Amino acid sequence: MVALLWDALFGEPPTRWHPVAWIGSTISFLRPKRLGHPSGNFAWGLTVALLLPTLVGLVGWGVMQLDWIALPLAVFFCTSSFSIRCLGEASQKVAQPLSHGDLQGAREGLGWLCSRNSSNLSPSELSAATIESVAENASDSAVAPLFWFAILGLPGLMAYRVVNTLDAMWGYRDEREWLGKASARLDDLLNWVPARLTAALLLLADSANARRGATAAWSDARSTSSPNAGWPMATMAGLLGMTLAKRGHYTLGGGPEPKAQDIGPAWLICQRAMRTWATLVLLALLAAAL
Repeated sequence: MVALLWDALFGEPPTRWHPVAWIGSTISFLRPKRLGHPSGNFAWGLTVALLLPTLVGLVGWGVMQLDWIALPLAVFFCTSSFSIRCLGEASQKVAQPLSHGDLQGAREGLGWLCSRNSSNLSPSELSAATIESVAENASDSAVAPLFWFAILGLPGLMAYRVVNTLDAMWGYRDEREWLGKASARLDDLLNWVPARLTAALLLLADSANARRGATAAWSDARSTSSPNAGWPMATMAGLLGMTLAKRGHYTLGGGPEPKAQDIGPAWLICQRAMRTWATLVLLALLAAAL
C-alpha cells in the first residue's frame, strides 16, 4: 500500500538509486561482447534467464528475513517495480508536442514508451503507438508486478521484474535473437495471465464500451507476434472505437485512426484499470492477513 501511494505521489526513484537500472546494468555487463554461434548464444541466454531472476528473488527473500529494516526496504523495491505514474507522464511526452504539431518532439517522446523506430511515423501512427504502448504497459508496469507480488511476495515481484527487463533488453529479432530467446519465452509465460487480466480490467474500467472492446479483443488479439501484447492493445482499440495499427505487422479494432487528443482518454481508462486491480490485490492481501 505504501509503495503504491509513493508511486502515485512521487513516481520512480532517480536512475542511480533505481534497482531496475541496477538490473539493467548487470544485464549489459552479462551480454557477451561478441555474439557467437546461435547455440552458444542460446545457452548463455538460458543460463542468465534462469539464474539472474533466481538470485534477485533470493535477495528479495533475504530482505524479508531482516527485522525493522525489512518493511522500508520492501517498500523501496516494490515502488521501483511499478511504473504507474511514469507511464502517464511518458504518454504526455508524445501527446503534448503532437497536439502542437511538433512531430520531432513527439517522436523523441515515444522513445520513453517503446523501442519502435519513430523517424518515419505519421501523427496518427505516433498516436496509435502511444496508445498501444500505454495499454500494453498497463500490464507490464502494474498488473503483472502486483499479480506476482500477490502470489509469491517480494521475491516473485523482483524476479518478474528481472525477466521483464531481460526481455526488454535482449528480446529482439536481430543479432540478439538467440541470446534473448529464453528470456522472451519466459516473459511470455509470466505475462500470459496478467495480459488477459489487463484486458478484462480495461473492459471493467470502460463498461459503457465493454462489448465493443471484448469483440475487438476476441477477433484481433492474436494478430500480434506477441502472444500477450495483443490482448490489452486490441481491447483498447475496441473501447476507443478506433484502428490501432503497426505498419506491416497488425491492425487492431476498426474505425478512424487516432489523434493526439485520444491519448488522454486511453490513459484514463488504463489508470482506472490499474487502480481497480491495485485495490483488489490490497483487499485480498488484507483478507489473507486477518
